[in-house]
Amino acid sequence: MIDYKTASPDRYRLLKGFALENRQNPTLAEQVLWKHIRAGQLGVKVLRQHIIGDYIVDFLIPDVSLIIEVDGAYHTECEQMQEDKQREETLDRMGYRLIRFTNEEVLYDTDNVLETIIKEIESYEQ
Repeated sequence: MIDYKTASPDRYRLLKGFALENRQNPTLAEQVLWKHIRAGQLGVKVLRQHIIGDYIVDFLIPDVSLIIEVDGAYHTECEQMQEDKQREETLDRMGYRLIRFTNEEVLYDTDNVLETIIKEIESYEQ
């Protein structure tokens, strides 16, 4: 079990509750993407709503340290963009690569999203 390997032990219980809630109530875009990447369909294990440090990431591919975020419209707001930048910098320092897709990209351009994810996985393996 990966839990404490990537989570802040002092905040784990709180974050685990939020992660569970997020898993039980995914956005439509998260549901669509999960349908295409779950159960080894990409040839790698994918975790959803996984805790890393003080963050809960939408999807994590631990074998290649790749985080996939699916962003709603509020991610275009200035304050949220600043928070996202700080979050991405922190995760980068921890050794993770992060790619973001909008809800619309996932819902209306799913093939391109999947192709991008596969390319990211392959680029790590080379």
